[in-house]
Formats: sequence, C-alpha cells, structure tokens
Amino acid sequence: MESTFIPIPKIINGGIAGIVGVTCVFPIDLVKTRLQNQQPGPQGQLMYKSLPDCAVKTFRNEGFFGMYRGSAVNLLLITPEKAIKLVGNDFFRHVLRKENNTLPLAREMMAGAGAGMCQIIITTPMELLKIQLQDQGRSAQVDLTATSTGSVKLNGASGTTTTAPQRLSATKIALKLLREKGLFGLYQGCGATLLRDVSFSAIYFPLFAHLNAKGKRREGSNQAVFYHSFISGCLAGCTAAFLVTPLDVVKTRLQTLHKGKGEETYKGIIDCFVKVIKHEGPKALFKGAFCRVLVIAPLFGIAQTVYYLGVAEFLLGYEKP
Repeated sequence: MESTFIPIPKIINGGIAGIVGVTCVFPIDLVKTRLQNQQPGPQGQLMYKSLPDCAVKTFRNEGFFGMYRGSAVNLLLITPEKAIKLVGNDFFRHVLRKENNTLPLAREMMAGAGAGMCQIIITTPMELLKIQLQDQGRSAQVDLTATSTGSVKLNGASGTTTTAPQRLSATKIALKLLREKGLFGLYQGCGATLLRDVSFSAIYFPLFAHLNAKGKRREGSNQAVFYHSFISGCLAGCTAAFLVTPLDVVKTRLQTLHKGKGEETYKGIIDCFVKVIKHEGPKALFKGAFCRVLVIAPLFGIAQTVYYLGVAEFLLGYEKP
C-alpha cells in the first residue's frame, strides 16, 4: 500500500482510464440498456430476442454511429466520474488504513462504498442523459408498432400519418428537465443509482485489490504488471457487475423518461422491483446481465490498467509508485 497520497496524477490517470475504457465498450452498453428497458408486448412479443439480435437490429436500423448514441455525454462526464471513483477509493483506503499499514476487509469495503457514494453526483445525470439517448431507437419503434396495430395508418395511408419522434440531444433533454423540474430533474433515479454504485464498489474494489496483489510486480515498482491488473479488473468487474444487475435494471427503468405505448411506469425503487417480478418474473431482474458483464469486465480491466500505468506521473515528472 502506498505511504503517500498525491491526488493530481491520480485524477488525470482516472480521467484517461475512463475515456479509453468507455470508447472501447460503449456499443455493448447501448445494447445492455435496450435489453433492460425491453418489456413484453400485448401478446408477449419482444423486439429483441438476444444480445446479438439487438446489436444487429440496432446497427442495421441506425448505422455505426447509432451504436455510439449517447457516447458524447459519457465521454464528457466519464473523466470526472472515473476520477472520483478510482481516486476516491485510493483516498479512503489511505485514510482508513491502520497504523501498521494494513487494511482489513471491512475497511476495504467501506473505502469502496465511500468511492461509490461520492461518484453519484456525476454518475446520476450522466446515466440519466445517456439512457434517454441510447433508448430512443427502441422506444420510438415501440410507439410506431403500437400505433400501426391500431386504427391509425402509417406512411401516408388513409387516416393520420405517424412519424418517428424527433431525435433529441443531451442538451435538449437537460434543458427540458431543468425548466420543468429544476436541478433535481437531472437526479431522477438517484436513490437507485446510489444503491447500485455503493454495492458495486464495495464488492469490486476489495476483490480487485486482493486479486491484483497476487500478481507479478513490475521491475522497480510495487505495482503489478499491466496484464495482471487487466485480468484482475476484468474478473472483479465481472463478479460485481453480475451481482448488482437487479439494481442496475431498476435504475435503468426508473431513469427512462419516455415509456413506449403500453409500457409500465414506476413510482419508486420498491414499486419497480414488485412490478418487474409480478409482470415479467424474477429472471427479468437479470435482463442484460451478460451484456453488463461484457461492458464492465473490459471497462474496468482497461481502466485499472491505464490507471496504474502511470501516464500522468510520466507527463508531470512524478516518480511512479
């Protein structure tokens, strides 16, 4: 464990780590959001049958850039978000360590939970805006499908012509929420985000630290070699991501502002849990679990590797730990 805590290089490393990680895994995250938001139609039909089916249909209907819808918000805010998460965990580990420089498991979990709690100031609005942009294609299709099965005709046939909703930008969504609900409008689903991020971080960081500690050290450093940090990040991220998937499903549902015609709405965390289990079964709480693992495992593997490579230390002339 490091005997000193120097925040500046850690903040820069956290930002770089977030940007690199998100760029690599964002399309999978978009697929995860759409699968989690998907609700059965009146006859139990589903728009997407599986992860590959969702990815293929999204790419076919919306093109390559459609797979990165909402990424601008993520790339803009991921720098402070990852910096808070990674640096926050290091800070709390530094503060909570005992006089003999050891950190018991309970304190490791407290440090991780503290980092998760701090990050929601950035994570909640980032996730809220990202989810609206990622889900536009799915929710618009639900509306058009519901309309086309009724009395209204599409594409200029007799009756009222239905067109797809105008595509929104993160700026338009944010300004609309600020006008209608004030600053708190950007923090819809904050409670669910807090539950997910605190739980995730309390599991992820201690597990990563223990796995990473078992790896081969870099020459002249107390840090593990880069490939061991990557594998440790992937394994810890995979485990934590799967375990908190139900909380992520609830958070995604609560933060989706536009529901397709006939889709369920929710009053809060408990109401969402109850309705999902009642109408879709317990398995629905693990919708997108495989996608989430595919997103989080490489994201944190890449992020932890970049974070510990010490790019900022090299650029700023600090000695690597």
